[in-house]
Amino acid sequence: MSKTLLSEIENINVVVKNNLCTGCGTCVSICPKEAIKLTTNEKKGIYVPEANSRKCDRCGICYKICPGHEVDSKGINLEIFGKSPEDILIGNYLNCYIGYANDTDIRYNSSSGGLVTQILIFALEKGIIDGALVTKMKKDYPLEPEPFIARTKTDIIEASKSKYCPVPANIALKEIINSNEGEKFAVVGLPCHIQGIRKAEQINKKLRDKIVLHLGLFCHHGANFICTDFFLEKMGVKKEKVARFRYRGQGWPGRTSIELGNDCKKDNPYSHYWIYPSLYLFTPNRCFMCSDALSELADISLGDAWLPELSADKIGNSIVVSRNGIGEELLQRAEKENKLIMQHTSKEKLIESQKPALYFKKKSLSARKRILQLENRYLPSDNASLLSANTNDYFIALFIIYLNNYISSVQINRKMLKLIPIRLMMFYQFAFYAIIKYKKLK
Repeated sequence: MSKTLLSEIENINVVVKNNLCTGCGTCVSICPKEAIKLTTNEKKGIYVPEANSRKCDRCGICYKICPGHEVDSKGINLEIFGKSPEDILIGNYLNCYIGYANDTDIRYNSSSGGLVTQILIFALEKGIIDGALVTKMKKDYPLEPEPFIARTKTDIIEASKSKYCPVPANIALKEIINSNEGEKFAVVGLPCHIQGIRKAEQINKKLRDKIVLHLGLFCHHGANFICTDFFLEKMGVKKEKVARFRYRGQGWPGRTSIELGNDCKKDNPYSHYWIYPSLYLFTPNRCFMCSDALSELADISLGDAWLPELSADKIGNSIVVSRNGIGEELLQRAEKENKLIMQHTSKEKLIESQKPALYFKKKSLSARKRILQLENRYLPSDNASLLSANTNDYFIALFIIYLNNYISSVQINRKMLKLIPIRLMMFYQFAFYAIIKYKKLK
């Protein structure tokens, strides 16, 4: 039988100790004693919080709001949407759209359709929000993310594009808590970030009152910092020479660009970077336990429109899910004022566009959980409904997904991995997803 953490007096250290931390950063902002700091585990390439035993009074708040060890998915859905999730794969929703920002520059320079950037700018200009929790890469160290509160259009644009590395976005919640009375904010994050925010709102009235919009990003799984280091080495670039690093941008699906201090630039198709995480290389362990692919607790959820009929579009489209009246009303207002271009699509198209991620989170997860139970490992307490796994799912989980991740966790294996040509990796990727992509999700 698997073990589940059960404690009301422990702090966040017990979550880290048992490998359940998502690295979201929520605990750092919420701790009333400011006893928690974020550190980097160099061996694993992830962020982890650490509670100072001299400052910590064991109030249990950090443990209570942590999404790493527990998420009451059904209870939070009832609180937000007034009902349990109506669809196992996509959660509660009102409508699905395919769309993009009507500003071509924003659309081209974003990861896909530029909708997150445009929605935030629209909400800011209309006075719906006074700022937004977003993430950019640090100017003085461009390989490290910097969550912050954007208060201008320029700030929001600066934070556009995906960051395929650990991002402790919720450390910026502290600035929202300490903001002026009456100020309103939007938050942008992956499913684990949104889960942490929703849990924090349950016990912190300031956050509940000040956060008026939750934008959730689709997430297959994350990539650790070792992946970025590996890619730079593969490209023959030393970390200290990097002046600017962009995981995506310049159209769709985009390019990964490395700018060096001597005005030299190395540009590669985005697929040359993502080929490694797409095969579950460099994946943080906690991602293997996550059941939320589509940010089911957000007001609006967004992601790439990976659909065959849109593959020829080189600027970018997004799949958008409005989950409640807050999200739907904002989308309609922005479309009416010609800021967004959207068309209705079906939930079947949504599922098709995210099939590998949904398989990983909603079907293969059943197999991985069973494997972890047999190992007597700690598992997060998560009451989200899952699809049943079959024999093939166990094979994929144990001999492909976990094996791939193990390969990238050993330094000597990474050295050999660097020698494999990108074209050969893409052939392996094609064969791998031939097994998963076309599986029926039922």
